[in-house]
Amino acid sequence: MLLGDIIARLQDDAVAGEALFALGDLPLTARVLAAAREAAMPPGEFTAQLVGRFVRSASDEDWLTLIGRMGRADDPGRMFLHHVLSDMLAKQSAGH
Repeated sequence: MLLGDIIARLQDDAVAGEALFALGDLPLTARVLAAAREAAMPPGEFTAQLVGRFVRSASDEDWLTLIGRMGRADDPGRMFLHHVLSDMLAKQSAGH
């Protein structure tokens, strides 16, 4: 699947929610759930929002790092989502 297809599919709240839980990273999932609760949003919608924010704001360096990691991953889609959520939650907690 192409990166654009992955991003487009994650804009769907149900798909994003399923993808979040499929990551298998309980600490990251807990952080997303807590942040979604704080934002008064369903987890899937919050996940989709974070992905959209990353797509709109990522620098060339951010994309280069992400694409490199995806190229070495067994599951590039999972790597994409994990990287984006981790990055965006870190920026959000730092106040960016």
